[in-house]
Amino acid sequence: MSLIRQIWLLLLVTLLMAFLGSFAVWMLSSRGYLETQLRLKNADNAQSLALNLTQQRGDTMGMDLALSAMFDTGSYQRITLKDAAGRVLANRAADPSVTREQAPAWFVELVPVESVPGVAQVSDGWRAVGSVEVVSHSAFAHAQLWQGSMKTAGLLTLLGALACVVATFGVNGIRKPLNATVSQARALMERRFVTVVEPRVPELAQLSQAMNAVVLRMKSVFEEQAGQVELLRQQAHCDPLTGLSHRRHFMAQLGAALSSEEGSGDGVIYLIRISDLAGINRLLGHRQTDVLLQRLARVLTEESAGVPGAAMGRLNGGDFAVCLMSSHVPLPQAEHYADALKRAFTEQAVPAAVVVGGVRWKRGVTMQSVLAAADSALARAESRGAFSVELSALADAQAVVLGEDEWRRRLGNALQTGRAQLMRYPVVDRQLKLLHHECPMRLQLEADGPFETAAMWLPMALRTGLISQIDEAAVSLALAQIAQDQQPRGVNIAPNSLLDSGFVPRLRALLAAKPEAARLLWLEVAEAAAVERFELVRELCKQLRPLGARVGLEHAGDRLTRIESLFEAGLDYVKLDASVVQGVANDAARAAFVSGTVNMLHGLGLQVYGEGVNEPADILALRQCGIDGVTGPAVRVA
Repeated sequence: MSLIRQIWLLLLVTLLMAFLGSFAVWMLSSRGYLETQLRLKNADNAQSLALNLTQQRGDTMGMDLALSAMFDTGSYQRITLKDAAGRVLANRAADPSVTREQAPAWFVELVPVESVPGVAQVSDGWRAVGSVEVVSHSAFAHAQLWQGSMKTAGLLTLLGALACVVATFGVNGIRKPLNATVSQARALMERRFVTVVEPRVPELAQLSQAMNAVVLRMKSVFEEQAGQVELLRQQAHCDPLTGLSHRRHFMAQLGAALSSEEGSGDGVIYLIRISDLAGINRLLGHRQTDVLLQRLARVLTEESAGVPGAAMGRLNGGDFAVCLMSSHVPLPQAEHYADALKRAFTEQAVPAAVVVGGVRWKRGVTMQSVLAAADSALARAESRGAFSVELSALADAQAVVLGEDEWRRRLGNALQTGRAQLMRYPVVDRQLKLLHHECPMRLQLEADGPFETAAMWLPMALRTGLISQIDEAAVSLALAQIAQDQQPRGVNIAPNSLLDSGFVPRLRALLAAKPEAARLLWLEVAEAAAVERFELVRELCKQLRPLGARVGLEHAGDRLTRIESLFEAGLDYVKLDASVVQGVANDAARAAFVSGTVNMLHGLGLQVYGEGVNEPADILALRQCGIDGVTGPAVRVA
């Protein structure tokens, strides 16, 4: 029985006992009062009758008439006249067939009222004639007692109802902080750490204080670990001078972008080179040259700030690179970077210049081809002089250009006719046993055409507003396949789908309709969604996790420590991006960062997996870092 029910039961029992006790005390005292009144009345009437009979001087006929007159004019049960020897001389008794009761019979039997006879002596001068005994009828006492009990019961009932109303407010005042504490405890079980307002009730306030202290302690531990992980990330991924990615990490980011089936599947890479860095170093000195490089890094970061997933790195002394992936945000042109750097150098009165070379890339093109084309463009820019810009083009078939309406038609038809399929890529645990299949969606845009990856249609799905319907179809298809083979599957959820207010309720309805399959469903959102739309991700976890589905982050790593309330999200797992885990076997700094990240996430009760693992050696290294599972080309299911 819940505590609130116990409180209510205690209050009701207390009120009932008070009601019955008060009623019983009133009933006993009222009955005693009426019995006393009857006894006094009988005694007084007996004395009065005895005096009247005494005046008859022993006249039997006269005494009988006086006795009859008194009996007929009052409410008496019995009047008896006896001689000195105790023999009955006259007796008047009420007819039992004529009821005088004005109260229910059960009440009369349950609460008897005793009418004590009044006795007085009758004499003739100094000679004792006998005695008279008067017994009044108790019907009127029962009537008064019955009417009084009804009024008393009604009044007590009214007071009890008022007490219940007051108790309701009091119990609700206790219920609210209790519910808040219970919700806080459930949040802890779901790995969400939230604080509550301390109630006014001292005992509950102490409980809330203890729970809040635990949450704040967990938060401080997380912040401390996040700081350590951020330091490890900078050591493993960043150039110590500029804070940008160093060459190895930038190449890993570029490789992940070129091989990923998600996103737009195309973008641009810019190479920026400071002309004659050695001469600038001799002219300005080492310290001022370092300041110049840091200023250049800030300009690149500021110019790329509005592009989701932008990657920037320092390749060597004076060479920098920027990799941008096409999205709904227009990409900065190469001239923007050149002009911004020119303004910055002019403001600082620094005699430095840069050249920019760039190339547009598409998914599937080799990294060597992209870098070679970009380097060729950079060489041409150098030949033209300071702040020159050159672009190269990769040899590729011209893509068919379709209008937005045509894309909407093709995507809508593919969804309506069910021309969609889920691929299967295994995610295995530390023993190489299957955890679940990653299932990216592919659509057949034309009835007889191939099933295209998300890189082909995702940008237009975002532009046409169909992405939430596509994600909903992917979840529905995954649930249907799980119901058939009982194999767990993971489905990606686009961050833009969370902006649709009806998306999560529709997903909840899908999962509620198939509860068995829902327990084998893994849902993933990108790390960027938790950074930029944390409340939406938390609501997704809150709505779907109670149905058995697991919710996690994918492509995570570089921005995990920027999610200030990660411990409140209620996630189940995190998948570290390929750019974070690739090459961990040969890079101690990268391994230290992965190990620190895993320890931090394990402290929050989250499972950690690695994406895009290409080398068997990396699997062993990741296992030593404490990672719980991996996926990628090197994975083989045991």
